[in-house]
Amino acid sequence: MTPAERAAPGRAYGWLLVVAGAIGLAASAVLTVDKIRLLENPGYVPSCNINPIISCGSVMRTWQASVFGFPNSLLGLVGFAVVVASGAGLLAGAAARRWYWLGMQLGTLFGVVLVHWLMGQTLYTIGAVCPYCMVVWAVTILLFWYTTLANLRSGAIPVPARLRVVVREVARYHWVVPVLWYTVIALLVLNRFWYYWRTLL
Repeated sequence: MTPAERAAPGRAYGWLLVVAGAIGLAASAVLTVDKIRLLENPGYVPSCNINPIISCGSVMRTWQASVFGFPNSLLGLVGFAVVVASGAGLLAGAAARRWYWLGMQLGTLFGVVLVHWLMGQTLYTIGAVCPYCMVVWAVTILLFWYTTLANLRSGAIPVPARLRVVVREVARYHWVVPVLWYTVIALLVLNRFWYYWRTLL
C-alpha cells in the first residue's frame, strides 16, 4: 500500500479512540439499561434524575430520545464499540486504508451533527438535560475534532501545500478548539436554565 492508501494516524490518536470510545460506550450502556427499565416500568426513576433540570427520565420519555425509531443509545453502543476497536487496532500496529479513516471521519461527522441537534432539542424544546447524554456529547465532539485533525495531518484528507502550515499550527494548539467548544456549550446550558441555577446560589 502507498502512504496515501494507509494514511495511518499516530498512537496518540489511537489512545484517544480507546479512552474516549470506552467512556462513550459506558455512558451509552447506562442509558440503554435505564431505557429498558423505563419501558418495563413507566414509574422507574433513573439514577441520574437529580432535580427538575438534570433529569435523564424527562429526556428518555420524549420522541427525540428515539429519533430513528429506536433508542439513540443503541447508536452509541455500536458507534463507540467501532471507535474502541479502531483505536485498539491502531495501537496494535494494524494498517488501515485511507477509505477506513475517511469512514471514521464521516461517522464522527454524523455523530457531532446528531448530538448538536439533540443539544438544541434538549435545551429549547425538552427543557431538561441528561448527564450521561452530556458525556456522549463531550466525547463525540472530541472524537470528531481529533479525527479531523488526524486525517488532515496524515493526508487522508488532502491539504494544499499552502495550507499545511495552518494545519501544523492548529495541531500545535489542538486543545484550543475543544476548550472553546465546551465553553460555548456550558454557557448555553447556564444561560438556558439560569432561572433555576440562581435559586441554588
